[in-house]
Amino acid sequence: MNRRDALLALQREYRGRAEAIRRDLGRGHSADFAEQAQQRQNDEVLEALQAEAELGLDLVNRALQRLADGNYGLCLKCAEPISEARLNAMPAAEYCLRCATLN
Repeated sequence: MNRRDALLALQREYRGRAEAIRRDLGRGHSADFAEQAQQRQNDEVLEALQAEAELGLDLVNRALQRLADGNYGLCLKCAEPISEARLNAMPAAEYCLRCATLN
């Protein structure tokens, strides 16, 4: 799979995840007070997961823009190439390993 296809697959995954969480958060709550308390705790977890999915989607969208601009795979901090191994593991990586560990 090429980089663009990998990024598009990640984009679909994050979008799907965020949409599913939005649907779950949009459902009503029980009239039972004890159950409402549990549902509100679950909502907090879902909100954190939604934020994570939206952050991932943002990272992927920025990587797709860098790909379109012709500077995908270059560290945003030092402008050196990001290793193939790192890009294989994290296609939306913005920083080389050295700069990522310094942040």
